Amino acid sequence: MSSFGFLGFAVSAALYLLFTIMLVTSWRGRLQGGLMLAACVVAVLWSALFAVQSEYRIIPVSAIWSIEALKNISWSAFLIGLLSQMSRHKGETTKSYRVISGVILFASAMLVVPDYLIPAFVFLDLRYLGQVVSAIAGMMLVEQLYRNTAPDQRWGIKYLCLGLGSMFMFDFYLFTDALLFKRINADLWYARGGIYAITVPLLAVSVARNPTWSLDLFVSRRMVFHTTTLLSAGVYMLLMAFAGYYIRIYGGNWGSVLQVTFLFAAMLFFVALLFSGRVRARAKVFFNKHFFSYRYDYRDEWLRLIGLLSGEETNTPLFERVIWALGEIVESSAGLLWLCNDGDCQLAANRNQPAPKIEGDHELGSLFTFLEYKKWIVVVPEYQRSPEQYEGLHLPSWLTAMEDVWLIVPLIHDEHVIGFTVLTSPRAKTKLNWENLDLLKTAGRQAASYLALYQTSQALADAKQFEGFDRLSAFVVHDLKNLIAQLSLVVKNAERHRHNPEFIDDALLTIENSVTKMSRLMAHLRSAAPDDQRTRIELATVTRSAVAGKSRQQPVPTLEVIGNEHWVYADADRMEAIIGHVIQNAQDATPPDGTVQVTLSTTGNRVVLRVTDSGTGMDVQFIRDRLFRPFDSTKGLTGMGIGAYECREFVHSIGGHIVVESEVGRGTEFKIVVPFADN
Repeated sequence: MSSFGFLGFAVSAALYLLFTIMLVTSWRGRLQGGLMLAACVVAVLWSALFAVQSEYRIIPVSAIWSIEALKNISWSAFLIGLLSQMSRHKGETTKSYRVISGVILFASAMLVVPDYLIPAFVFLDLRYLGQVVSAIAGMMLVEQLYRNTAPDQRWGIKYLCLGLGSMFMFDFYLFTDALLFKRINADLWYARGGIYAITVPLLAVSVARNPTWSLDLFVSRRMVFHTTTLLSAGVYMLLMAFAGYYIRIYGGNWGSVLQVTFLFAAMLFFVALLFSGRVRARAKVFFNKHFFSYRYDYRDEWLRLIGLLSGEETNTPLFERVIWALGEIVESSAGLLWLCNDGDCQLAANRNQPAPKIEGDHELGSLFTFLEYKKWIVVVPEYQRSPEQYEGLHLPSWLTAMEDVWLIVPLIHDEHVIGFTVLTSPRAKTKLNWENLDLLKTAGRQAASYLALYQTSQALADAKQFEGFDRLSAFVVHDLKNLIAQLSLVVKNAERHRHNPEFIDDALLTIENSVTKMSRLMAHLRSAAPDDQRTRIELATVTRSAVAGKSRQQPVPTLEVIGNEHWVYADADRMEAIIGHVIQNAQDATPPDGTVQVTLSTTGNRVVLRVTDSGTGMDVQFIRDRLFRPFDSTKGLTGMGIGAYECREFVHSIGGHIVVESEVGRGTEFKIVVPFADN
């Protein structure tokens, strides 16, 4: 039996040591916290000393009774400290607690008094009597602490009272038995270690609930659950060991075999229970209900929710992760997700639940409208029992007929329902209250934000697919507009100059140029992307062609080429179109008697093209906000608003940049700077 005693005291020492370390790291220096810390240190020493004594019998009797006295004093001092603080807050006297303190000190002194000082006529063992008196005083202190705590505050100290009360009650039972029979029951003595070890989780919960003790101790629900599981496992295996011992004694020749078989089967059964999701879920509900003021550890719940929604350590698609994340909150392992667009709701995903068989109209309009306006979580069993509580809601029969259907959680983004999740019944029976409903609503909003972001990302990805085609279409329309303008000018002047040979030659040249450009546009359309064939071109040649093409309009542009070489890497046709567009804009902004000057030069490893006009000019705000904005035009119905945008995008694509300097009423300089292309 001593081995069981050693194990119990060793476990007690280990748990109190862990608890003490947690207290040391969170103590802020207040008296109550210091008294709790001192009592736990003494408990570690007490447990360790008795573990050694249970196995080796080497500790002197005087040391044993001294540590007993110190243990009684430390826990009583902690309780008296709490009671004194409460009395001072209430304005009451603490005289009675001083009397109890004196009694405890006197009783503790009885434990350490030497035998030769005890008179011969004293027939009672003073040490046993001192322990009984100390236990009674301790129980009185625990009772006073519980009674003097306001009812709405007792949740913070009830587990402390339960733990310390159990310790004092067991000591009272142990030493009254010893006082009556003049010897200590060995079985009861060895059980003390296990009894004291069981009280540690109770003390930890109370400490975590009382920050006024200045012990900012956070007791994790996971730690309490796992610690209690280990203690339960120890108690279970201890009971099975006793049963196995009984089988071995009374099992005859097969006793040892039966004992081994029984213990292995018992251990296998307990491990199977631990691996059962239903058993773990029920245990979690029990501990959350009875050990904590709130059902959820919100830090852990939020980290778990974000981890699941963001896809940490899982390749599960987002839609299924949403079902998973919301289901985990209420221990639901299956569900379905619907996404809604303007009231049209479609099944997007299902997890551990077959997709429902929907015949004809799926009739989800009523549900969407209800969720959109009420934003409630629909408890389906409650709806089936009392549909009047969900006024205006009509759930389709195929939905209510689904197996284990339980909750419908709206997914709300920007105060609009973008979908909803249907969750099945939990593994363990869970009572719904404001806390888990509020957490589900909040988690639903977070999940909705992820879904909205995903949908936006998908829309952007789709838009990227159309971007090239859309840009090409816009540029084609822009080029067609310019071609139509040139041909319209030919038609307009034909009546007056049809008999002029120079006009005929000029018209044919214009038509030929238009046919060439339209052929190029057709080639671009066939390839569904701009035919951007960059080569090393002499920019002076391209610029001369662009200037010549715009010489029929007033004011006629002039060209000045500075230097001999102006090589760049670009598509010659697009470069000519870009330069022609800049010249065209300058002509449109300048009166016929004004000037449009085109200058080409080199600066270092850059080729610089300047188009300067004496036109109306632009202000700084227009250049910053509107000049390069696509589809923003000042030319009314005749303008597309994409010429300047196309110009900038093309110049950027070949590694250059554009600088615009302008002043209202004085003109504009449009400068294109591109890298020089070495041979």
